[in-house]
Amino acid sequence: MEQLTLFAPVGAAEPPARVRELASALHERLYLGTSSWSFPGWDGIVYDRRVSQTTLARHGLTAYAHHPLFRTVCIDRTYYGPITAEDFARYRSAVPEDFRFVIKAHELVTRGRQKHDIASPNPLFLEPGYAIDEVIGPCLEGLGRRAAVMLLQFPPQFVDDVAAFNGKLHRFLSELPKRVLYAVELRNPELFNDGYRELLQDVGASHCFNVHPNMPALEEQVQQSAPDAWPTIVIRWMLRRNLRYSDAKEAFHPFNKLLNEDAASRRAVATLCRDAKRAFIIVNNKAEGSAPLSLVSLAEEIVSPTR
Repeated sequence: MEQLTLFAPVGAAEPPARVRELASALHERLYLGTSSWSFPGWDGIVYDRRVSQTTLARHGLTAYAHHPLFRTVCIDRTYYGPITAEDFARYRSAVPEDFRFVIKAHELVTRGRQKHDIASPNPLFLEPGYAIDEVIGPCLEGLGRRAAVMLLQFPPQFVDDVAAFNGKLHRFLSELPKRVLYAVELRNPELFNDGYRELLQDVGASHCFNVHPNMPALEEQVQQSAPDAWPTIVIRWMLRRNLRYSDAKEAFHPFNKLLNEDAASRRAVATLCRDAKRAFIIVNNKAEGSAPLSLVSLAEEIVSPTR
């Protein structure tokens, strides 16, 4: 820790003793982390000093990975454009051997229409060749074993034929390399149906359970889809039902306090992952105001459940 502080642009904050105790009490196949790591407001919580977002983007991951609770992180930037194997390799070199990454697939893989022309189909939608060459290949080459989950986040979109969507998704997932777990996150509740769940189980992919206003409550997702049906539990705790993302971003900035605690979602997430054989839980700042502090509260709930 001392060497990290002396020679890096940013170091790791010293965690409270209770945080270390919680980390020791969690089972080793439970991976907690946040959506990205480039938040200057996390100084004193994750980082030892206030530095710019640019500095954190380039140099903050090593300090982030020193936090005793954080054993994963979601790479969000890959949703907006593919990155190179060299970029992924830099991330790999910044973290310990047992650290694992959740990687968002480029949105061209999961968006059925052109982003700026919704009348025009997107030719790369669920196109395995593009996904393998531009998204998955560089990721696996650069991250190696540290690549754990490739997250396919489908934005809200018009789907006129649900059965056809399921068939296309099944074919797509069937053709992808199996060196990483594929997790599908929906924003259209009508797509969360029996056919969808069956196709994921057939190809060995996972549903990404998510706390988001567009989707059924987490408890309902669990009731409709037994957690033990999935090879790995993947959860994203994003945004409570009475908020919009932009409003939460403005209200919660700089993301250094819990300002809108969501005890119900915390208990639901803890219950879902507590007995999982393997689970990845990604928390967003917009869930309660500060993703790192939400994860501390979540760890408390996992270790010492409240009624």
